[in-house]
Amino acid sequence: MEKIFKPSVKPSNPYFSSGPCSKRPGWNIDNLKNSSIGRSHRSPECKNKLNDVIIKSKKILNIPDSYVLGIMPASDTGALEAALWSLLGFTGVDVLAWENFGNDWVIDIIEQLKIKNVNKHSANYGKIPNLKNINFANDVVFTWNGTTSGVCVPNANWIPNDRKGLTICDATSAVFAMNIEFDKLDVITWSWQKVLGGEAAHGMLALSPRAIKRLEEYSPKWPIPKIFRISKKNNVIKGIFEGSTINTPSMICVEDALDSLNWVESIGGNNELIKLSSKNLQIVNQWILKSEWIEFLNSDENTRSCTSITLKIKDSWFNDFEEDKQRSIIKKLVKLLEEEKVAFDINGYNKAPPSLRLWGGATVENENMENLLPWIDWAYNTVKSNA
Repeated sequence: MEKIFKPSVKPSNPYFSSGPCSKRPGWNIDNLKNSSIGRSHRSPECKNKLNDVIIKSKKILNIPDSYVLGIMPASDTGALEAALWSLLGFTGVDVLAWENFGNDWVIDIIEQLKIKNVNKHSANYGKIPNLKNINFANDVVFTWNGTTSGVCVPNANWIPNDRKGLTICDATSAVFAMNIEFDKLDVITWSWQKVLGGEAAHGMLALSPRAIKRLEEYSPKWPIPKIFRISKKNNVIKGIFEGSTINTPSMICVEDALDSLNWVESIGGNNELIKLSSKNLQIVNQWILKSEWIEFLNSDENTRSCTSITLKIKDSWFNDFEEDKQRSIIKKLVKLLEEEKVAFDINGYNKAPPSLRLWGGATVENENMENLLPWIDWAYNTVKSNA
């Protein structure tokens, strides 16, 4: 490998973690000084702020007026679990899994809820199942973007308008970064800690009229824990979708979410976030095209994520080693970048193949992504030279 000199320009923001993700550009702790700490979340002031998050999110994302949107406990996981426990069991289920979180939903559906009529559509890391094989007479559960693999669905064209079952989508690392056709989805979940760069522990749950109808006409045979309970005696608990949360939220996190949403509005809305994320992927792609040692884990550009950008090493020197040694090499590379304060937390997901993962969401400025990539070259070359 040709000698690569140590770069001189560092990213001004070294946070490239895929969750929790980098705060928005210009963020400062003083932005949270007006948070309603010490107030009851049932007070009018706090309920208004919670409802503002709902209203602003729905408006920015252009979610259909007929959908309801609420704030849930336990991040995207809690929001998705609430949907699974409350809605499934009415009919069979087709579930898609091509990375860790999709596989988690498979476990819930088969082992926890013990639904009998289940079709599992799976693929290895870096791939996606055949979307033509889905049975939409069943409920369909899938992730829009595989956060641990860098693979996303290409669009919603594969989802029919006349589907009989519900489409239940974990969209946490796609919302605010990708074009999502919400009218093709009956349940959409996400968290503040991904593309918005918000704080953790709170999730969002959107329900279509079809999903609301299911709640009104069907009760699962299993008991539903309170933290997942979005209906009572076949009546949707409307307060959840008006700022009355199931449990006590952090009003500091709520203030931070409002700050993020206000920032989105200030830069021109959701389309600008999508442009920023797309540009980050383009920057990495141009680097990859010139590289002799690294490539995308996902070889299909049509399903390649612009947020959880996942990379694998193609260098034969690296691939001659066993997996444990490969992980050790990547760990050394990541440590070098952390010591230089260039990039934090870019090791691939621990259950994924040995890889690097760069967050490309809109809170990562394009210039910082550009400045990071020569440092990755330098770090790999350094580790290889010292091996």
